Amino acid sequence: MSLCRRRAAVCLAVVVAWALALPGARAQQEAPERPVVVGSKPFGESYLLAELFAQILEARGLAVTRRFGLGGTEIAFPALRQGAIDVFPEYTGSGLLVILKAPMATDPAAVFDTVSREFAARYDLRWLAPLGFENTYAMSVRTEMATRLGLRTLSDAARVSGQLRAGFTADFIGLPDGLPALRETYGLAPVAVNALAPALKYQALVAGDVDIIDAYSTDGLLDRYPLTVLADDKRVFPPYDAAAIVRGALGREQPAAVAALGELSGRLDVTRMRRLNARVEVEGQPVAAVARAALADLGLVTSSAPGATTPAGAGQTTEAEGSFARYLWTRRQAIASMSARHLLLAGVALAAAILVGVSAGLVLARRAGAEGATRAFGLLQTIPGIALLAFMLPLLGIGVVPAMVALFLYALYPIVRGTVTGVRQADHSAVEAAVALGMTPRQVLTWVQVPLAVPVIMSGVRTAAVTSVGTATLAAFVGGGGLGDPIVAGLALADTRMILSGAVPAAVLAVLVDVVLARAERWLTPAGLVR
Repeated sequence: MSLCRRRAAVCLAVVVAWALALPGARAQQEAPERPVVVGSKPFGESYLLAELFAQILEARGLAVTRRFGLGGTEIAFPALRQGAIDVFPEYTGSGLLVILKAPMATDPAAVFDTVSREFAARYDLRWLAPLGFENTYAMSVRTEMATRLGLRTLSDAARVSGQLRAGFTADFIGLPDGLPALRETYGLAPVAVNALAPALKYQALVAGDVDIIDAYSTDGLLDRYPLTVLADDKRVFPPYDAAAIVRGALGREQPAAVAALGELSGRLDVTRMRRLNARVEVEGQPVAAVARAALADLGLVTSSAPGATTPAGAGQTTEAEGSFARYLWTRRQAIASMSARHLLLAGVALAAAILVGVSAGLVLARRAGAEGATRAFGLLQTIPGIALLAFMLPLLGIGVVPAMVALFLYALYPIVRGTVTGVRQADHSAVEAAVALGMTPRQVLTWVQVPLAVPVIMSGVRTAAVTSVGTATLAAFVGGGGLGDPIVAGLALADTRMILSGAVPAAVLAVLVDVVLARAERWLTPAGLVR
């Protein structure tokens, strides 16, 4: 066996061992006594409500797994239907218009009755009694501008909307109860619409980068800045009563869990919820600590009741002071754990992409239609990451598997392209000499073209590896873990240090992976080609 083949065999053995270890790891996670899996969407109030759910369950002696920061309704709702999560906080108006796509209704009791009845019949999902507050849209502008332009209602804003730059969340822009409803009912047509993360839109509004945002009535940030909430004078928005929505199976299998969650029903009013949100969004207090104090204030737990600390990335830490280096040091164990998961996601996906991509590239390199087929692989990279994940949810659910499949698909193109290009551009004089010596086409490919193509193939592999490490942060949107968790949580909670605690290690990992692969490239390249 040649040196190159021995080296390739060693690499393949490592890859296979790594891949085979994954099912065992997953099997260990699937314990017979499955904990209650609590999910949330990626904004501050959803994190806080989900943490309240988790802590009340833990206080009643139930095991809990947190899957916070799932990518919006399009991710969280399918995850609930498939049993990947058991409960998450939702709003009746979203259930009515976004999920059921039912006609608009304005009576809160009627809306709750509709979603309760239809969700049970269609999806075997149960809406618990509302928590006690409504979090409706509170379209907001700077008070200075509202005074100058005479803006008090959405009808007033529509009158001058040709002068307004909007900063809306992606959900609000696309969902029927958001911007489309404003356009249809009010004729609101901003001159520009910018998609902004929930925690960033306030900063953009105050800085003057946008003129109107889709705030929410319980946002703690509403009291921090000089803002004016515009009245919904035509009642375009339905009721948005917050409630826990649970799988029907949870009630049948663990009725104690539903009973524990039901203790929160009717206990949170708008004033209390806005104050709790402000403690997280404005004062920067940890989500877990705010939730624990809220449960104690409500008399649902004692102040010393045990409550699991929110996992890394799912809430702020208590180290509000000090340097960023100290912040990272205090979170070193969590960052190390997330980094290991991040490498697992990217590494297994990359290993599979190398096996498939190099094999496909070698086949295509010898065919006339290679360019068209290679471009077909390139089309995969044009699909937005979150859209690809949402597409795979019905098939793969949430967690590690869909994240790995997405990373695998994204890594294919540079590897296939590098393999095809490297083989086809191998030194023609060397190829001709091999043919003249009587080598078969397979022998020429194996002994001449592939060794000569190693630098170009490895270039594609290194590109795919760096891209995979960066893209692996999207795993957080489907509960896959990794360094995307603190990034998503930081964006939701307007915590720059939390964002950087995920982004900086991810960047370092990308550099380290590239360095390791550069050495692997040097090792695999025939001695005569090493510079």
